[in-house]
Order: sequence, then C-alpha cells, then structure tokens
Amino acid sequence: MRTVQTIDDVRSAVRSAKAQSMRIGFVPTMGFLHAGHLSLVDVAREAGAEFIVVSIFVNPKQFGPNEDFSRYPRDEARDAALLEGSGVDLLFLPPVEVMYPPGASTNIIVGGVARPLEGERRPGHFEGVATVVGKLFNIVQADVAAFGRKDAQQCAVIDRMVRDLDVPVRLVFGETTRERDGLAMSSRNSYLSPEERAKAPVLHRALRAAENAITHGIHSVPDLVRLMNKVVAEVEGVVVDYLAIVDPTTFEAPADFERDILAVGAVKVGKTRLIDNIRIAR
Repeated sequence: MRTVQTIDDVRSAVRSAKAQSMRIGFVPTMGFLHAGHLSLVDVAREAGAEFIVVSIFVNPKQFGPNEDFSRYPRDEARDAALLEGSGVDLLFLPPVEVMYPPGASTNIIVGGVARPLEGERRPGHFEGVATVVGKLFNIVQADVAAFGRKDAQQCAVIDRMVRDLDVPVRLVFGETTRERDGLAMSSRNSYLSPEERAKAPVLHRALRAAENAITHGIHSVPDLVRLMNKVVAEVEGVVVDYLAIVDPTTFEAPADFERDILAVGAVKVGKTRLIDNIRIAR
C-alpha cells in the first residue's frame, strides 16, 4: 500500500491504475477505523473495484463550533496497518491546507433530504459533508464509492448530490456493522466509559422495537415514536435527541407503509452522541 498526501500524487496513482484498465474503488473515512470501515473495502471490491483508494481526513467543515473536532479520535499508524492488511492500494492522508487551500470559499449545499433531523440539529454539517465528498470525488475519479448505512441520512444526501450534479460515480452502501449486543460500530464509541457503554445498546433496542411493531401491523407514526421513547426511558442517563419513523429517500414522515421505512434515532449517553437506524423492508 502506498500512502500519499497530495492531490497530484493521488491522481498520478489513479491514472496508472486506469492505464491498466483497473476499476477504481473509493472509501472516504475520517479514520480511527473499525470493522465497519474495513467492510466497506470489501463492498467496493464486490462491486467490481480492482484498485482501492481510502482517504482519511477529519473534515473541520462538518463539525459545529461546540462539537468534537479537536478531540475526535485519531491513530493514523494503526489505521494504515489495518488498511494494508485489508489489501488497500492507496491511502490518501491530506492535510487540511491541501483540502482547503487559503482563499477556498466554495461549498456544496444539498436541499431537501439534508434539512430534517441531523440537518436541523447540526447546522452546516451536511454542507461540510457534501463539500468534502464532492472534492474527494473530483480528486479520486473513482468508478465506485462505498459508504456505510449507519449514517443513513448522509448516504441519502450524497446520493442526492451525485444525481443532481451528474457525478460519474456508482455509489454502493454497506450494512451497519454491529457489536454483539447490537451497538452500531462507531469511532465515537471510544468516548464511552464502561458504564456508558453498557447503556448504549438501548438505542438499537428502541429501533428494533419499532421494527417489530411495524411488522406486526402498527402503522401509526406517533405510536411508534412513543414506543421507541418508552424503551429508551427505561435506561437512566440516556437522553433522546430524536427518534423518528421516516421515508429513507426524504427523511420526512412516510406517506404510507407500503414502501421501505426507516426507524432512526440519535441519543446522548453521557457526553457522547450516538446515531443508528434500521431499515424495515416492505
């Protein structure tokens, strides 16, 4: 595996791979990798990619002023070893000044699906996500890009951006990788104390309760939301940010229950904010 820090070096490596008729796969990350990230390398490969590029960039534009940018976990040496063991071909580790040179002032704003839930609670977050992902797509020029469904609204925002801007990349999505007790794997799980870690799976249990209710014919959104809140309330010290039943393409309340439904939620366990979702196929 080769590690590079400049755009020119990425483009040179990708050109060489394309000259050998290799399909380029891309997995953008913020590092501090876990099994969920590594599974996306396999997802890209299963989609036909033969030369895999992974980026690690903690993007300051997607963090709010009171969020955890400065303390977001980082371990580039460990990440590089994991990626090399997974057969990644190129690791892109750009400094902030490479991604955002002095004077950079262009942002990508996605409407519609970027507005509710995470968009409402984290102003500017999806603008930062869309901007950095758009730049990375232009830099890597991949045939296939893989994202994890744990960040379901992010996936929908990127899908909308790709379609609206005619970006020539095929998006593929990997299923959420979970711990044995159902907790969705996340770099931010490292913030949890042992006591907080024991409480964290309640979010998944709440979403599963909604899934079970829907499959048994309960199609009232208010009732489902009350059920999820009741499950979370059984665990002291877990604070609900939101629990919702949404259409997975719009992230608004579903018009009916004839199509796929998403149970989504965000909670705070101590100072750690966790998100998760379950897709209920119809």
